[in-house]
Amino acid sequence: MTFELPRARIEPPLCAPHAAACHGFLHSLESGAAVDGPGMRFVFFLSGCQFRCLYCHNPDTWKLHNGREVSVEDLLAEVAPLASFLKFAGGVTFSGGEPMMQAEFVNATAREIKARLGLHVALDTQGHLHARVADDWFDPIDLVMLDVKHIDPERHQALTAQALQPTLDCAARMVRLGKKMRIRYVLVPGWTDGADEVARMADYVASLGPSVELVEVLPFHQLGRAKWAGVGTAYQLSDTPTPSPDEAEAARAVFRARGLIAC
Repeated sequence: MTFELPRARIEPPLCAPHAAACHGFLHSLESGAAVDGPGMRFVFFLSGCQFRCLYCHNPDTWKLHNGREVSVEDLLAEVAPLASFLKFAGGVTFSGGEPMMQAEFVNATAREIKARLGLHVALDTQGHLHARVADDWFDPIDLVMLDVKHIDPERHQALTAQALQPTLDCAARMVRLGKKMRIRYVLVPGWTDGADEVARMADYVASLGPSVELVEVLPFHQLGRAKWAGVGTAYQLSDTPTPSPDEAEAARAVFRARGLIAC
């Protein structure tokens, strides 16, 4: 398969990670999510991301200060009324954007949620910034949902505008720390759906061993297309179709052939 690097990627400037623990920037939240971790989840979508994925469906989360400023207590107040339900039904997920852009704030909030409410805590991340935090940062995190965008370094760079290796290093670190992971892989026609690409990804995920409890193959969609004009960036996948159910299932079968659970 041949490909060309994207042309004329006019992007907003990347924002620096936010270092304060006492406050952060929240893009939005969802109190009844069923696709952001096990069970029913209360999801905090944090602002800020250093990736510029061509298929991003929330480009409005890229800029850190697009979100509203919130404190740890603000987020605790949001989730506390549902804590008794979430304790048996699911838990809390930190997503984005990229939540590790606000690592200190996310960690402070996760620790309070764990200490006061005793809830399951999941982190949805591409892992690119993991090296900025110490091992004990992950103590309150029960599950890491790691987004691996592509297994080929050059294709990954073209697809996301960032390097692949930090994500792979994050996965290896989670194995070392004994953290459970779910690997998330977006199936994008012409980008990540090649037979060799899927097979290489499946081989890599299988090499991570029992730390991986599930692989989520997520079909590309066009639901965020209209948001791209709002961030002043050309949307390059307007002609890319959504994979059919049969195509998505064929990709899942490749992972299952390696002994992995895939959905």
